[in-house]
Amino acid sequence: MTATMNADTGRQRTRAALFLAVAMAATVGSALAFQYIGGYIPCHLCLEQRTPYYIGAPLMVVAVVASMLRAPAWVTRGLLAIGGLLMLYGLYLGVYHSGVEWAWWPGPADCTAGVGPVDTGGKGVLDALDKFVPPSCDKAALRILGLSLAGWNAIASFILAVVAFRSALSRD
Repeated sequence: MTATMNADTGRQRTRAALFLAVAMAATVGSALAFQYIGGYIPCHLCLEQRTPYYIGAPLMVVAVVASMLRAPAWVTRGLLAIGGLLMLYGLYLGVYHSGVEWAWWPGPADCTAGVGPVDTGGKGVLDALDKFVPPSCDKAALRILGLSLAGWNAIASFILAVVAFRSALSRD
């Protein structure tokens, strides 16, 4: 009976790590789609909010592989816990950025666009300023159901943190 329960828990961790890898990749992929397809230029805080996902998604793939190769349970559990910590950091960043947007607290002093060089289309820089204005962290570029993308990131990060910690701390 115990071997069956351990196998079930191992499969649950594998499924949880796979879910987290896909969900993290989809979340950051959505942000990239808003940027490259939708034309929304990210601010400094927007770019910073992607970091936990850039680290977390590949880390969860490693957790899936470790679980499938039957590595010791503490390896997969540790990777899931690290994923949970990354998502807690993502939650912090999302709440912080949302608070800046709602003017609950000031944003960072260096909050300007973090994108690369501006293509002026052959015109001078002054002609391109109207089109390429670096976004400020205190202005939400888009609100969906009353929440900015930073707010939705906070919700996604919270849910993913719960899934990661629940899987990491589940009993064998």
